[in-house]
Amino acid sequence: MNTQSAKFAIGQVVRHRVYPFRGVIFDVDPTFSNTEEYWLSIPENIRPHKDQPFYHLLAENDESSYVAYVSEQNLLPDDTGQPVGHPQAAMLFESFREGQYKLRPRISH
Repeated sequence: MNTQSAKFAIGQVVRHRVYPFRGVIFDVDPTFSNTEEYWLSIPENIRPHKDQPFYHLLAENDESSYVAYVSEQNLLPDDTGQPVGHPQAAMLFESFREGQYKLRPRISH
């Protein structure tokens, strides 16, 4: 498989190219790293190639908040400048400035 560098960054707010949701990136996989069942559940007309970055988002739409797993080709930068209203955002990120979230420091030993 041919992998590429991620276009979007952790903490960046993005929106889906087709569906009406937006979210903040909290993790990225260099290539598809979910189940075959998940991949096949994506409508064929927008089903992405597996050899591109896939992003884990704290996502929201007008009705709910959830975690989404989205290919790079199906994401666009969000230009609203607004934070995401996902309830878990405050657990992962410590601040939101100029359209970007800053990750909380991790405690480890």
